[in-house]
Amino acid sequence: QVQLVESGGASVQPGGSVRLSCAASGITFSFYAVNWYRQVPGKQRELVAASTSGGSTNYADSVKGRFTISRDNAKNTVYLQMNSLKPEDTAVYYCNAVNSRVTSITYWGQGTQVTVSS
Repeated sequence: QVQLVESGGASVQPGGSVRLSCAASGITFSFYAVNWYRQVPGKQRELVAASTSGGSTNYADSVKGRFTISRDNAKNTVYLQMNSLKPEDTAVYYCNAVNSRVTSITYWGQGTQVTVSS
């Protein structure tokens, strides 16, 4: 059974930092692209950061220079380091894994809440 389990969600003040983790089980992590999405009520899920199986990364314009995605394939874990947080970063953050060869094979975590407020 495949599981993606996010952790690290928190409530922080503007300008603060949070590090999210997503631990995968049941898959060979190195065969997967891994993404972080976020969603606020009433809006579509938004791609925040992406890491290909080869380690290339990409970011939404809104988070470039503030967020960093990284992965440890040996630990089957992907991270999202979020710095200089803004109130508009408040959302539920989801981890997503997509098989690099069969892109229809995709898995989601349950989400973790990040709240940025003074």
